[in-house]
Amino acid sequence: MSGGDEIDTKKRNFDREAANWDQVPSRVKVAQDIVRSLIQEITFTTGMDVLDFGCGTGLLTLALQPFVRSITGLDSSRGMLDVFQTKIKEQNLNNVKAEYIDLDKGDVLSGSYHLIVSSMTLHHIKNISPLLKQFYSILLPSGVIAAADLDLNDGQFHGDNDGVYHLGFDREALRLIFTEAGFQNIQTRQAAGIEKPVGDSQRRLFTIFLITACK
Repeated sequence: MSGGDEIDTKKRNFDREAANWDQVPSRVKVAQDIVRSLIQEITFTTGMDVLDFGCGTGLLTLALQPFVRSITGLDSSRGMLDVFQTKIKEQNLNNVKAEYIDLDKGDVLSGSYHLIVSSMTLHHIKNISPLLKQFYSILLPSGVIAAADLDLNDGQFHGDNDGVYHLGFDREALRLIFTEAGFQNIQTRQAAGIEKPVGDSQRRLFTIFLITACK
């Protein structure tokens, strides 16, 4: 990849955060809500091979594992993957893999999947279009992509926006990028909400949507 095809991901220190990642109740609840939305939106089958892009500690991956034939989690944080791989061993799962990938160093997605899922990862990707084209290339005919991410906001979700390229997304603008990558039947729906403290003693609800599309 070169020039405008560079995907360019911003990384905060997820390795350092990995050990305590699952200790934040709101984070676990958001993952559960997104899983619930995925199950409502997608027909899972035991013949399905799935990719979870930006899998982190595997909250989403492991929740979907019972419904599919195989699921592979990819992440660029070795710390997150270490936590995830420990879970896989402890639960003795043979249909789950956790693998490292760094698209900024030229790694390219490979394999063939019926479904690609991604949760709260796209806002860390500067150039989404080339990533979606890679997704499209590894999806099997009639395959589905389902990505959950933040609605457009003023940047207060993270507090520290180190590692953040997009302060959420305008759903219609994102739909256009999916269309340009070749996807069809693109739909969005609200998937989750999370209340976070902002400013002095204030709390705010941030909404998370799910965008789905077919090859």
